[in-house]
Amino acid sequence: MKYYLIVGEASGDLHASHLMAALKEADSQAQFRFYGGDKMTSIGGERVKHYRDLAYMGFIPVLLHLKTILTNMRLCKHDIVAWQPDVLILVDYPGFNLNIAKYIHSNTKIPVFYYISPKIWAWKEYRIKNIKRDVDELFSILPFEVDFFEGKHHYPIHYVGNPTLDEVSAFQANHPKDFQQFAVANGLTGKPIIALLAGSRKQEIKDNLSMMIEAARLYSDYQLVLAGAPGIEADYYQQYLKGTNVKLLFNQTYELLQHTHTALVTSGTATLETALFRVPQVVCYNTTMGRVVRIIMKLVLKVKFVSLVNLIAGREVVQELVAERMTLSRLRHELSRLLNDNAYRQQMLDDYTEMAEKLGTPGAPRQAAAIIIQKLS
Repeated sequence: MKYYLIVGEASGDLHASHLMAALKEADSQAQFRFYGGDKMTSIGGERVKHYRDLAYMGFIPVLLHLKTILTNMRLCKHDIVAWQPDVLILVDYPGFNLNIAKYIHSNTKIPVFYYISPKIWAWKEYRIKNIKRDVDELFSILPFEVDFFEGKHHYPIHYVGNPTLDEVSAFQANHPKDFQQFAVANGLTGKPIIALLAGSRKQEIKDNLSMMIEAARLYSDYQLVLAGAPGIEADYYQQYLKGTNVKLLFNQTYELLQHTHTALVTSGTATLETALFRVPQVVCYNTTMGRVVRIIMKLVLKVKFVSLVNLIAGREVVQELVAERMTLSRLRHELSRLLNDNAYRQQMLDDYTEMAEKLGTPGAPRQAAAIIIQKLS
């Protein structure tokens, strides 16, 4: 069968690549065409555009690039219709993907499947009308979404487990932990690591990385290692790293987390990955006009937390320094607790175990692929 996939960021590229691999395993005739990234490209098929050409976040960046965004949408719609896939598979990224879903549903008979459902439980809940109208099958990777979609909105979905659990489990099974080898290979010292995961978009990096470095640089008994995001060039990081002792590593985020003592993490999938690697963390999400943003968040967001760790656990497991709460003094305080308070660290690790149990067992991509093929047969 012919599968057309659309993702808009690095985590979607990762999850979609594993879904594609599972589809190929179950369907020897699988053909792929996609808006995606390097990981999807490695599986095979034809990439129409890289997700970095789509990844604009925030009102101002979207406004400045509106012409490009609209052009990409128009190209994508026409390309799907011209290729005539057996199914369109959308991966998160609702601002773009729900627009595509509406067009395809209204103008073709191509079924629309959504893998990694939009997080409308957090904000823009009104989008449930679009999903009910335009999406034929919805696949969830967060256990609490079942009650939201089926219980509250009476819209049946498929909870298939969480692919991040698969990805971390597979990595750990194939990469025995060897800190010395990792350190030598990357020019690191023998000191324990404070990892900096500053987000996958330039705006996130701009808003968070400098404060992360400033908070962590006080601890000379540790070495600071920054995980370079896919799609962000090394030169962009240098403006923040100049004059520091931070080591920048690309394409080794899981290797880094496997050997990390403590992490400062910008909210997103990385918070869940960090927890599954059992690394104590502080969640960081600085923004310009933080107090104003916090007020808007309180008015708009329908959830208490922003990190996947806390959302899945249903309570505060990790500290979230978001908007005006993201200050240098607070970040230093939380980092100090993680580095010096063993009881605090252990409690977080125990809470990680409880959270991981709620995700279930590995197997999300294979389960999703099986359902997709069964629904199309």
